[in-house]
Amino acid sequence: MLRREFLKMSGAGAGALMLPIYGRAVAADVLATTMDVATKKKMATVALNAATKNGASYCDVRIGRYLRQFVITREDRVENVVNTESMGTGIRVIVNGTWGFAATSDFSEDGIAKAAVQATQIAKANSKFQTEPVQLAPVKGVGDVSWKTPIVKNSMEVPLKEKVDLLMSVNGAAMKAGADYIRSTLFLVNEQKYFASTDGSYIDQDVHRIWAPMEVTVIDKATGKFRTREELGGPRGMGYEYLDTRSKGIALPGGAVVYGSAYNMIDDAVAAAKQARNKLKARSVKPGRYDLVLDPTHLWLTIHESVGHPLELDRVLGYEANYAGTSFATIDKWQSKNFKYGSDKVTLFADKVQPTTLGAVAYDDEGVKTGRWDLVKDGVLVNYQAIRDQAHILGLKESQGCCYADSWSNVQFQRMANVSLAAGKTPLSVADMIKNVENGIYIIGDGSFSIDQQRYNAQFGGQLFYEIKNGQITEQIEDVAYQIRTPEFWNACSAVCDERDYRFGGSFFDGKGQPSQVSAVSHGSSTARFDGINVINTARSLG
Repeated sequence: MLRREFLKMSGAGAGALMLPIYGRAVAADVLATTMDVATKKKMATVALNAATKNGASYCDVRIGRYLRQFVITREDRVENVVNTESMGTGIRVIVNGTWGFAATSDFSEDGIAKAAVQATQIAKANSKFQTEPVQLAPVKGVGDVSWKTPIVKNSMEVPLKEKVDLLMSVNGAAMKAGADYIRSTLFLVNEQKYFASTDGSYIDQDVHRIWAPMEVTVIDKATGKFRTREELGGPRGMGYEYLDTRSKGIALPGGAVVYGSAYNMIDDAVAAAKQARNKLKARSVKPGRYDLVLDPTHLWLTIHESVGHPLELDRVLGYEANYAGTSFATIDKWQSKNFKYGSDKVTLFADKVQPTTLGAVAYDDEGVKTGRWDLVKDGVLVNYQAIRDQAHILGLKESQGCCYADSWSNVQFQRMANVSLAAGKTPLSVADMIKNVENGIYIIGDGSFSIDQQRYNAQFGGQLFYEIKNGQITEQIEDVAYQIRTPEFWNACSAVCDERDYRFGGSFFDGKGQPSQVSAVSHGSSTARFDGINVINTARSLG
């Protein structure tokens, strides 16, 4: 590829963002172009024919064009603009019941045919060590189909000046509101992916994602203390229409404003500066047991780490341990049919079709039609996340459609779907939930976290913390983190707000595998209450 070293953003401290930079640098106008579908089908057919001629019982071809733009700013200056394009073909085959994979950036018919032959040769070599043949769940070919993220405005077609002007306005507004430093960024992604297989599918998909992270810092010049507040608008599977400076957001109890289908980055920067300044004056939390009211801007990360990763089937089986370890949620717990992952208020589901989510596609990278399925139903563990060659392990007749590769040059494998907490079934607002809390903490925004290699013991921080006493928010507090054991935590869930409060957070660069790959995934929820959770004081913990 063409895979570059991670670019570490300067000044990010312990929470440094790592930017995966792919492909070759290109001019911005190249990002707005597409490949001809007929040409891609012709190329794919060459690969399919070459693979089957050389002994493949199955073959799939992914022709990918991956486009990315990063616009990085600080205060009154643009630090970097990066436009990248990566193009090529990945070919996966089964020969003698064994996988083989090869990739090429050569788009000539000869180059593609050679890569297909190489994939079959690799499979034949691997088959000498294969003890059990690959079992693929059946997939019915769909012929020629196409799908596109339902965007209003293609981010890649927006002039660079307009993007820079937005970020400069964001930075200026934050500085005027009291920030000492601000870093703001736009991450824009377009994956143009063509999939073909010997099952008879020829699928063209055009996937768009957008993220606008920022970090606002304020300093008490008398003491040298500083506080930060990051953005409360998460990444989305949308076009540039997501960045709408007319959006008023959603006002929460305590005064914070969060965002749903549109993100006003300027207003959020102003609020971030003021709230970070308030952090400097906020009282430090007293450690102890509290009832926690967790906003979706915070809860998405807890879901990601304590549900999404441990219910990936390859981790459960011990086939995968990179980045996130294996899993406490072993097969015997699922087989018992009564393992209480959470309380009866908790239904957690996997989904690849929810509109505006980062993981939304019509077909996964194995050509499987995507959908939704329950992982935890009314508190009981009922399923995992599995792909075509794993489905038989669970007795499934078909894949769940959660296979993905982050590049044409990497082989596709099982990745986390959008994993979300279902909204409460009875009407309940955030304000009504807080009214019933006697001694609690309201947490907004994601922060630092730590979790063990079994996804069992964990600790989570946040962005904003508000004390709740006798059903009332009393004051903003600081230095809060809570500790959990995954099943105990989800069994402590006593209430979930209804669908009116349902919102998404997500991860733009979720790492897995070796060699490592990243994927983008959303997690939805309404605000939820968890009773009797242990809270520590992070300032005291750090000494």
